[in-house]
Amino acid sequence: MSKVDFYILPTDSLSARLDFACKLCEKAWRLGHRVYLHCQDEAQRVDLDERLWRFRGEAFVPHDLAEQHSEAQVALGIDASAGEHRDLLINLGASVPAFVGQFERVAEIVVEDAAIRQSARDRFRFYREQGYALQDHRLQRL
Repeated sequence: MSKVDFYILPTDSLSARLDFACKLCEKAWRLGHRVYLHCQDEAQRVDLDERLWRFRGEAFVPHDLAEQHSEAQVALGIDASAGEHRDLLINLGASVPAFVGQFERVAEIVVEDAAIRQSARDRFRFYREQGYALQDHRLQRL
């Protein structure tokens, strides 16, 4: 069963949430893991795609869109399939994707925005009821 980590950021910035997703993604990618970033919608995916190219100065995280069926270690998607990715799911959606069980680890990123916090509580409740191993990380600074 997947291990689920909730990262609680000390900000209400939706931009900080995406920046933190990029940091988690880079760390996992550098460790050799396959990462699937599950986006809320196409606009968020386009934003995240651009951030992954530029968030660290001259460094970037090589990635591709999930439906392009490439061999990229990092994929960005919005649909109901994560393909062959199995290591880390970074869930930026409002609900738990149906394919969550295929991942070893799941990262949920929460900011002080009311809608984000409420959907995170709902997801936490779902994971707990399904018996997932849960851990929360309250970050003090970004």
